[in-house]
Amino acid sequence: MRRPPVQALLIHLALLLYCVLALFPILMVVVNSFKERLTIFSQPFALPTPTTFTLDGYRTLTDGANFPAYFLHSLLVTVAALFLIVLVSSMAAFALSEYRFRLNTLTALYLSVGIMVPIRLGTVGILDLMVRFHLVNTLWSLILVYTAQGIPLAVFVLSAFMRQLPRDLKEAARIDGASEYRIYALILPLVRPAIGAVLAISMIPVWNDLWFPLILAPGEGTKTIVLGASVFLGQFVNDYNAVLAALTLAIVPAVILYALFSRQLVSGLTSGALK
Repeated sequence: MRRPPVQALLIHLALLLYCVLALFPILMVVVNSFKERLTIFSQPFALPTPTTFTLDGYRTLTDGANFPAYFLHSLLVTVAALFLIVLVSSMAAFALSEYRFRLNTLTALYLSVGIMVPIRLGTVGILDLMVRFHLVNTLWSLILVYTAQGIPLAVFVLSAFMRQLPRDLKEAARIDGASEYRIYALILPLVRPAIGAVLAISMIPVWNDLWFPLILAPGEGTKTIVLGASVFLGQFVNDYNAVLAALTLAIVPAVILYALFSRQLVSGLTSGALK
């Protein structure tokens, strides 16, 4: 049922206002990171001009910290964790939705507990496990933790979508001699909206996390950009150009990555609602 034009206009105006309120602080951080220190306070809402434009904050970053390496570490951890989350969760969701076995319901409940219980409660045990396997101060420690953190919710979302797929399609593939792995590969494109939703939901907690990088990988060779920015802000708390530049490098990539997956997220949520 179509909404009246006035109601639709009001809804769009409200959403537009919310977007402006949400993005305005980020825009101010980015804009002021390119302005001189005095101009940041005297004209905080003005755009940089040829006389006020400066890259001093970013020069301080390159001189005082290795932010390109921090960014690369965060990117590697995020991409690897998301890949493993989708791979493991899609296989588990396929098994839970396709096969009926004695522990099917119990396994689903066990994964549901993983959604409700924060993984940080097991920090001491995780740290002990990483020490035993000599993974402290390695990117693998973060990748494995984030993968375990994202699997429960991903399995829940993907299994809900896979249960809606026509069973005749999979039975026809079996009759044609397709293996179970081949059937699994065939249905992945059919749940692409759900995979996009999982990627969008799982990406932000991985990129923005400070807890596990501080505990498991605090070394200079494994610092993520959020941890590197936090340490940098503590050292240059009065250098506002450098502070805003560090915040820009920590925030903007996450916003860009989320924007890339936002359409898949909306498509996945909408498809789930319609089904």
